[in-house]
Amino acid sequence: MRVLLVYPETPHTFWSFRSALKFISKKSSEPPLGLLTVAALLPGEWQKRLIDMNVTSLKDGDLRWADWVFISGMNIHKESFQNVVRRCNKLGVKAVGGGPMCTTEPDHFMGLDHMVLGEAEEILPELIRDIQEGSARRIYAARGFPNINRSPVPLYDLLERKKYASMSIQYSRGCPFHCEFCSVTLLNGHKPRTKSASRFIRELESLYDLGWRGSVNIVDDNFIGNKRRIKTELLPALIDWSEKHGYPFQFSTEVSINLADDEALIKDLVKAGMTTVFVGIETINESSLKECRKGQNLNRDLVNSVRMLQNHGLIVHGGFIIGFDQDPDTIFEDQIHFIQKTGIATAMVGLLTALSGTSLFHRLKSEKRLLELASGNNMDGSLNFIPKMNYQRLMAGYHSVLNTLYSPAVYCERVKTFLREYRVPKIQMASVTLTDIRAFFRSLWKLGVLEKGRRSFWNLLFFTLRRYPRKFALAVTLAIYGFHFRQVIKTI
Repeated sequence: MRVLLVYPETPHTFWSFRSALKFISKKSSEPPLGLLTVAALLPGEWQKRLIDMNVTSLKDGDLRWADWVFISGMNIHKESFQNVVRRCNKLGVKAVGGGPMCTTEPDHFMGLDHMVLGEAEEILPELIRDIQEGSARRIYAARGFPNINRSPVPLYDLLERKKYASMSIQYSRGCPFHCEFCSVTLLNGHKPRTKSASRFIRELESLYDLGWRGSVNIVDDNFIGNKRRIKTELLPALIDWSEKHGYPFQFSTEVSINLADDEALIKDLVKAGMTTVFVGIETINESSLKECRKGQNLNRDLVNSVRMLQNHGLIVHGGFIIGFDQDPDTIFEDQIHFIQKTGIATAMVGLLTALSGTSLFHRLKSEKRLLELASGNNMDGSLNFIPKMNYQRLMAGYHSVLNTLYSPAVYCERVKTFLREYRVPKIQMASVTLTDIRAFFRSLWKLGVLEKGRRSFWNLLFFTLRRYPRKFALAVTLAIYGFHFRQVIKTI
């Protein structure tokens, strides 16, 4: 059996980092971990190929080679996903769809021959058996949340690894919190399910043995969702492994803000090689936090929480939302002020989006305020519901936030604030590479000569060299990120 696994093309968005990747001659920020895991679940004797449309083109010859095409994607991939399905239909190739988008919106993909809804580990063997027997039905729905400790090591060797800026790995699925707008608990449950420390280390070893060095993103919904297991099992093993191997990987992940309450845990994360954490801050307006049930962010000094992480050696990326029913007219200025004060350079400010199946989706539907399905890109300037705030006021304010935060002068001042707060970890990680040097000289030309805001760029470089020379490479990286973000907001 010949199986072609296809990952659709991601449009030019905040998290695609497409404009930044050009500086380091990479095609994609990270690979499709879900499809690599699915590939490992398929019978070993089946022939498997992967086409990630973000790093290589999908040709008709690739589709004709396959007996079956397995496609996965998120809402952001809808247009590309549907185009792949149409091409399969035209060529008469059997198409199997799965992933978050198919799971939450199964009625919108009529061209698929078969669909796998939910997590694949326990339901996929049934589809495989039926394919082999010639009796496969159209829908295969997972009956619960599987034990991910039995999930196989992803087939990383299917990748063109040199085309990626980072590799991906997973430790847990699920989140203990109940944020109204979030689809994580719908897809992966409220109870975080974890892999054993030995299982996680085995997956790291597979990447290490393939020769990967550098960035590794732990793609968990909330890496600290099960604090006990993280602290007592995983981190001791990960610290030991990283130390013995000379810190070959720099880890990033997603956490909740309550990480700031546990200094010992922060220190152990940094000691294990964690460099960057994404935190869903959403808003500083407490009424809006209550509205969306983001209780973990309430009753705390969010500025101090962010600084706690930065002061201990973690780079904080932040997610922010505008468009809550309880947002005051001052929300735009409030968000700008907070983001500048905390020095969160990578601040994704999106409009509230009602994703299919979420509590927010059902509430707005019951209030007859739902307009259409979400695009999956909460920074494309579209709303799929009727807001409480005047629409024109909301959109004008939103564009004002983006244009202010990512203007070269304001952005570079924010990076300076971050550099003042951030403490470089004592552990020795990867040294500067030839790729880094090339990126630096490209930044000098692109940001220091061609871009209109070049004066702010040079000011940032000289400020960093003079005050924080050990943070110079990081300052250049963040400056390149800023360039990417400015290209994104031009399209909104």
